[in-house]
Amino acid sequence: MPQGFRAGGLHCGLKKTSRFDLGVIVCEVPAQAAGVYTLNAFQAAPLHVTRESVAVEGKLQVMLVNSGNANACTGKQGDTDAREMRSAAAEAFGVAEHLVGVTSTGVIGELLPMPKVLSGIEKLPAQVKADGGEDFCQAILTTDLVQKMTCVQLTVGGKTIHIAGSAKGSGMIHPNMATMLGFMTTDANIESAQLQKLLNAVTDSTFNMITVDGDTSTNDMVVVMASGLAGNDTLTPEHPDWAAFEAGFKYVGEYLAKAIARDGEGATKLIEVTVAGAATQEAARAIAKTVIGSSLVKSACFGADANWGRIIAAVGRAGQPVHTETVDISLGDIVVLEQSRPVKFDEERAAEYLKGDLVVIHVNLHMGNETATAWGCDLTYDYVRINAAYRT
Repeated sequence: MPQGFRAGGLHCGLKKTSRFDLGVIVCEVPAQAAGVYTLNAFQAAPLHVTRESVAVEGKLQVMLVNSGNANACTGKQGDTDAREMRSAAAEAFGVAEHLVGVTSTGVIGELLPMPKVLSGIEKLPAQVKADGGEDFCQAILTTDLVQKMTCVQLTVGGKTIHIAGSAKGSGMIHPNMATMLGFMTTDANIESAQLQKLLNAVTDSTFNMITVDGDTSTNDMVVVMASGLAGNDTLTPEHPDWAAFEAGFKYVGEYLAKAIARDGEGATKLIEVTVAGAATQEAARAIAKTVIGSSLVKSACFGADANWGRIIAAVGRAGQPVHTETVDISLGDIVVLEQSRPVKFDEERAAEYLKGDLVVIHVNLHMGNETATAWGCDLTYDYVRINAAYRT
């Protein structure tokens, strides 16, 4: 855990099981903060409240999360409930209201059972500890099968700093902020404005490059808090160790993004699509996201069918210029298309490769020097089973 941070979780009764459903990250000082939020027009009430808090002075000290109920599309009562959660957490942890962020995840359109939530908030301070990361990670899960967390350590200006992250997400995941929540903490000394710029850039190449099912949720959010307690000189792009910090920050974002894609509802494998030789970064990203989001590509990977026709069809419908005579495609190191013409390959070897838990698809457009990578998962029978009975 980066210096100054503690975390915890408990079961307050939002979930039918005994799994934790209320969690919190607490910093011993007001932390510099930044956030990115879903582009869905129906943003859930907690997102408005958190944005409002961060806007006051660019700081957060307490980040409160509940799972099992999204508090989305709940009208004025939902807004009131989100604000009441913020107020209760501020009182429980002895901080100003604008230093509290709140977020929720779960079923859309149901009011929060506030007596349970408020009772849980009262008990949370006793559950917060330096090694409470796993309890927090359990508290934010919905249909996830595994907890998702990581931490890196590096040196900035002779000081040891840490960047940690945790996330939840398994379904309703699609680029442009997918139901995913991400939380990053660091003890580095960095101002809120610079932290926001870095988060925006890293989100574009990590969290915004994953898809499970093509659905963008109402509650997606990534929040970063920086305590500054490592004592390094303030980080800016001009700092000699900025590149190292940026690389560490991106590593955490990419690790969490890939972990979400790998844990997609019903998924049996992680799919990685890299598009090279694009004329622009925008084109590379758009094509990579179109291929990774194709239900036909995802189904072919599940069935271990080396059907490259589905891949090139996705490339062609991505809305980006392509030279139709110069496209190469390979599955791992198995070349299946060269200069837009079929290449004879070993079907049995390709099928074996596609049965693995990682499938890497390479597309080279031969139009320029830009490259982008997107991540997703296969589409399985279990995905339909899980979502056919999500509320029950």
